[in-house]
Amino acid sequence: MGFTIGGMRDIRELRRIPRLPKRPARTPDLDAVAEYTGLWGWDVVPGTRARPSAEGQPPECSCGDPGCPSPGAHPLDPGAVIRAGTPLEAVTRAWHRTPGASILLPTGRAFDAIEVPSAAGRRAVLRLERMGLPLGPVAAGPHGRTWFLVAPGAAAALPDLLYRTGWDDTALDLRGLGPGGHITAPPSDHGGLGPVGWLSPPSLETAADPPQARLLLGTLAYCCRARAES
Repeated sequence: MGFTIGGMRDIRELRRIPRLPKRPARTPDLDAVAEYTGLWGWDVVPGTRARPSAEGQPPECSCGDPGCPSPGAHPLDPGAVIRAGTPLEAVTRAWHRTPGASILLPTGRAFDAIEVPSAAGRRAVLRLERMGLPLGPVAAGPHGRTWFLVAPGAAAALPDLLYRTGWDDTALDLRGLGPGGHITAPPSDHGGLGPVGWLSPPSLETAADPPQARLLLGTLAYCCRARAES
């Protein structure tokens, strides 16, 4: 079947209409950023990625510094924050300005984090669930560390909290992350070692109101000591 004269004229007219720009493609990382900022109420900071290097050598950081102390695990620009509540279109534009970035969640704002070894962290999650104690979001990294998200202020209060619970004189592989710190968020890669995952995923309740550190600290300290003694 051939084209009619009118049909050809319509085609020429359509070709003159400016084409709308394509929407940026959605990716798992972008979906996660939109969820963190829009649903959970957390800020997001674009982070570096680690690139494989020669065998036996540490990974190279995308920041370009050959002596980078945290390859693939620090902000690209500490000031480049995508704030909680940013509209989806603005989140999409901001994230596509840093292609390939990892997702970092800044501590000291909506939450602090208590970091413990992975084995101790997994054991603590089971004990806390069995005892019915409050458990907020918990993320596990491929570098053998686990982050328990707790109410802001925990990092600064940690020495006093350990003293009050009787753990201040015990050597514990446990530390707090507060203002100025970051954790790598799922599903991003951490330090070129693999992706981060949730041991206890966030919910509307725990994201907005993470538990007080004092409710978890005794269990975390006990599990850290038990791991060290095993």
